[in-house]
Amino acid sequence: MNKAVTWLATMAFCVATAAPALAAEDSIKIGVQGAHSGDLASYGVPSLNAVKIVVDKANAKGGVLGRKIEVISQDDQCKPEMATNAATKLISDKAVAVVGPICSGPTKASLPLFQQAGIIAISPTATTPGLTEDGKNPLFFRTVANDNAQAKLTSDFVLNKLKAKSVAYLHDNGDYGKGFADNNRAILEKAGVKTVLFEAVTPDAVDFSAVVRKLRRAKPDILVFGGYQPVASKLIQQMRRDHLKVPLIGPDGVKDETFLKMTGKDSEGTYASYPKDTSALPQYKEAREAHIKAFGSEPGFGYYNAYAATQCLLAAIEKAGSTDTAKLKEVLRNNLVDTPLGKINFNAQGDAAGMGLSIYQVQGGKFVELDHSITLN
Repeated sequence: MNKAVTWLATMAFCVATAAPALAAEDSIKIGVQGAHSGDLASYGVPSLNAVKIVVDKANAKGGVLGRKIEVISQDDQCKPEMATNAATKLISDKAVAVVGPICSGPTKASLPLFQQAGIIAISPTATTPGLTEDGKNPLFFRTVANDNAQAKLTSDFVLNKLKAKSVAYLHDNGDYGKGFADNNRAILEKAGVKTVLFEAVTPDAVDFSAVVRKLRRAKPDILVFGGYQPVASKLIQQMRRDHLKVPLIGPDGVKDETFLKMTGKDSEGTYASYPKDTSALPQYKEAREAHIKAFGSEPGFGYYNAYAATQCLLAAIEKAGSTDTAKLKEVLRNNLVDTPLGKINFNAQGDAAGMGLSIYQVQGGKFVELDHSITLN
């Protein structure tokens, strides 16, 4: 009798202790790579939050294909030199796909590793055109307009709405920033707009007075800035301190709440491109409310793009009935998904199709959408 009881107790213990290991082994791991600390954390943390929210919602309904979704994250601080280690760790941790990276430089550094490992990556915010243009990254997708689309929109706005005759260009010399400046310059010069200054700035610089003096001498109608909000914040503050009132237009990396907090009244009138306002959509409202409930604050930069990326990824796994990369790739390109950005899928290059892109302007301390937009295809 005692032997039987002991045997049953031992078996129960083995089952109880083995169950968590089995569940963990059977889970579907989704990697998240981006700036989760450092100067650009305001870009990366919202995306991480988005993935967690979508995954928690899926798990509450039984997961995907009857399996739990597990989020594993790696912080690259939006630095290319940290990105390869982050990507390698996600690969070794058996991520079946990755949401991210966030910034273009780290994405460029990570994609060869993901490609070699056969892992799909969907970036919510990496915009450098070459990431999808050259065909070297067939497993890469993004839920954001690339810099060609952004430049098409911003240059058209500069030319046809602002009627600018001369433009100065400043950029941070990174893939993202310089690419945006180069693309705008090519379009505007072809249209006859004069370039009066084209120069790189040092992102870590504290004093921008020297470049502001060059801007003053150049006398541009508008400044096209290529880069992220930390540099844009310092630059616009220096311009206003030196009483230079030239308006600035930048890419989506400028349209960030941190930019508004850093610059205050100095940013009034600043323009930026960003996804079209879809706040009236039920999916948008649901995503916003979920973030407020979970984190007690409004979502930050890239949140809705990352939310959409995660939705597309989980929907692809469900529809494919598998985590097989070839099947996921095919479904992502053909399966329309309802997201906070609208109904989207991906074109043959991996760029999002169906979402809109608008010009925004800082008015009264807030970014306000203007009547100037395009739809991606």
